[in-house]
Amino acid sequence: MKTLPQLLDEQAAVRKDHPALVLPEKTYTYTEFRDRANLIAKGLMALGVNHGDRVGYFFLDCPDSLPVLYGILKTGAIAVPVNNRFKSYELGKVLAQCGLSVLFTSPPRSDDATDLVKLLKEVLPELPGLKTVISIDPLNDEGFLSWQSFCDGAADISAEVLKERQTSINIKDTAVIKYTSGTTGAPKGAMLSHGAIFNAAEGSAAVHLKLTESDRVWTALPLFHIGGVAFGTACISVGCTFIHPGYFDPGVSVEQIIEHKITVAMPAFETIWLPVVDHPRWSDVDLTTLRMVEAVGTEARLLDIQSRHPDAVVVSCFGMTEACGFLSLALPSDPVDTRINTGGHPLPGMEARICDPETGQVLPPGGIGEICFKGPNTFDGYYLEPELTASCFDDEGYFKTGDLGHMDEDGRVTYRNRIKDMLKVGGENVAAAEVEDYLIGHPAVLIAQVVAAPDAKYVEVPAAFLQLKPDQTTTETEIIEFCRGNIATFRVPRYVRFVDEWPMSGTKIKKFELRQRIADEIAASGKTEAENIRSS
Repeated sequence: MKTLPQLLDEQAAVRKDHPALVLPEKTYTYTEFRDRANLIAKGLMALGVNHGDRVGYFFLDCPDSLPVLYGILKTGAIAVPVNNRFKSYELGKVLAQCGLSVLFTSPPRSDDATDLVKLLKEVLPELPGLKTVISIDPLNDEGFLSWQSFCDGAADISAEVLKERQTSINIKDTAVIKYTSGTTGAPKGAMLSHGAIFNAAEGSAAVHLKLTESDRVWTALPLFHIGGVAFGTACISVGCTFIHPGYFDPGVSVEQIIEHKITVAMPAFETIWLPVVDHPRWSDVDLTTLRMVEAVGTEARLLDIQSRHPDAVVVSCFGMTEACGFLSLALPSDPVDTRINTGGHPLPGMEARICDPETGQVLPPGGIGEICFKGPNTFDGYYLEPELTASCFDDEGYFKTGDLGHMDEDGRVTYRNRIKDMLKVGGENVAAAEVEDYLIGHPAVLIAQVVAAPDAKYVEVPAAFLQLKPDQTTTETEIIEFCRGNIATFRVPRYVRFVDEWPMSGTKIKKFELRQRIADEIAASGKTEAENIRSS
């Protein structure tokens, strides 16, 4: 097991001019990747960043996302990738909770791109601990440190000083705090150690997926997402080439797939892969080089994906942030029904079991219960949340995922659905409590309950049931507009319904009845997809 800076340095020494990262605007060889990370590390040290400090990055489509990540890690600091779909409400909460000292960002690169700098300025007055914001691209803005000034500072730190700092890093040190949605009403910062990320990367790439240095691996998962961190590190662990469109665009993605003749696609979610394979230029893709596609979804959907490229195997998985990306992963050599209908075996060193969610009793093969796991990929808890962390582990150290599933006789894990009050909107985790917390900020809303509504495109979308305050009125359109532009688009309710009474069970609202109510309404209407919500 290695620290992540050690992994990168070792691969750069061996791979040298082999392409490491390929994005539309930039290609980094392994040597260039290491050198860029070293520059960033020196610049941070010149700013006074110390071992254990939190340093974030908030990018839209910046080709330096992974070099910034590894530059932060080389200082012994903790990297905090920030979701670029956050609006000011969510952004302020996360940045305040993690206590960043430094943050990297970049201005928009096109007129229709989200202006992250504008969002940052809205929340900066509430963040007195954030001393320095660095623009990775040229930006004439008072209060932000320019890239040139940052690099000038880096020149004051020698290679020997950086090496000394890097050798102080331990595999048990926290490398990344990745914020993931939960049921508590706010994102939780999962602490991932160097060793855990390394183990997940090596186990998924070399052991399960059988990647080699000659592979060219494509994904469009955001580079702030655990998938971006995990897939990028998995590629580094075997010395292959990681290809990314920067910001997901089906046309750009197809061009990359054609130009680089990818061998492995890791879209993960159908909302990413289907727009790519349905693109008019997909017919120009040389499918003879594509040998594997990693994706999750229903049996019917994965069989459809398999039919689009019959010479490539489709493999499914089960994963989450708390497992550094993957808990289990099917093997390319597995039969098609196993590759598609199960999430495969746990990664090396990981242990999984299925427990009764009420009693904690371990269930036999085939029994449906809560998926629990422990092992070297497991996160170290939620940042500054000791009580929440303790509640998520059982007495034997197994993490209780809150997800229902089962295991077969051979130990393969199969996910069924969620116990937690969570939605998964096109691959993005959405906690109902987060959306509810925002909705009750509307002056007319007394009680808000958010549930999953079925959707053909995104699998699930948020539906809000609202009870209004006495003598208050509002409309579905007004509520949606209240959300749009203030919370991430994937969290905006696509359906809003008003109620005077709630279905109750004792003292609790029976959300399953609300889910059934909206599902029945949608079925009766003949609709399969909700209307699109565009960010303002």
